[in-house]
Amino acid sequence: MGLLNVATMGESERAVISQGIVAASGSTHASAVSWGAIFAGAAAAAALSLILLMLGVGLGLSTVSPWSRDGIAGATFGVTAILWITFTQLVASGAGGYIAGRLRTRWTATHTDEVYFRDTVHGFLAWAVASLATAALLTSVIGSIVNRGVQAGATLAGTGAGGLAMAAVDSKAVPEGDGISTSMGYFVDSLFRSDMNVPIPSIAAAEVTRIFTRNLGSGAVHADDLNYVGKVVAQRTGLSQQQAETRVKEIYARVQSKHIEAETAAKDAAEKARKASAYAALWLFISLLIGAFVASLSATFGGRQRDA
Repeated sequence: MGLLNVATMGESERAVISQGIVAASGSTHASAVSWGAIFAGAAAAAALSLILLMLGVGLGLSTVSPWSRDGIAGATFGVTAILWITFTQLVASGAGGYIAGRLRTRWTATHTDEVYFRDTVHGFLAWAVASLATAALLTSVIGSIVNRGVQAGATLAGTGAGGLAMAAVDSKAVPEGDGISTSMGYFVDSLFRSDMNVPIPSIAAAEVTRIFTRNLGSGAVHADDLNYVGKVVAQRTGLSQQQAETRVKEIYARVQSKHIEAETAAKDAAEKARKASAYAALWLFISLLIGAFVASLSATFGGRQRDA
């Protein structure tokens, strides 16, 4: 009887039945994830974010300068970099999510809520793959270009502190002989100044440098060191022992003051670098979250246009 009814059906009725069977079987066995669409959206997002990132590096480096009155301020540069990274995430993630949603396989006989969920997941997966691909690219040759720009910007930002640090005495690596640092050499030269026009042996100057450097951790020169350096200065300058020791104390006080200034400047620079790194990491985290949200939302929009 059933066969007879089917045989007596019209062409349009049989076509409807066959479409329903195909749709039912397709919805049962078809995968809920369209990896082709996901990878296509991820590739588009990664390429677009890379292009925008390189553009941002180029524009950013063109606005900074080591000269005091040229270029933008450091705070302005930091805010601009944060805004550009956020903009890059918005544009790249939105484009990648839309492509993933628009190109995904059409799901027939699927509930609307389930379609919305799958589109959201497709956008999120496209963002995740694109983020991983971009991170991998930034560790290669392309990353070296970006790192050079970041290092250049950091060098410009730390010029002031670096200058003070170079003027300071290095208490961990004391040069010997003719390798006396310029800053300490100046103080040693001041220590031996006199009208006797007697050349200062490099060995004596290096020895005084080591003594001064060794005592930088304390508040004053050790009594034995003070007495010895006073004798060396008295022999080279014609001063009395008491006058020589007084000069040694004065010169050492200047060295100590310079060392403290440089140490303070170095700590301030390190603190600023720490805060800048923390803020950069937090804002990068926020921008990535924004990118994930935009990619998921754009995928649902693209999916609705696909099914329209």
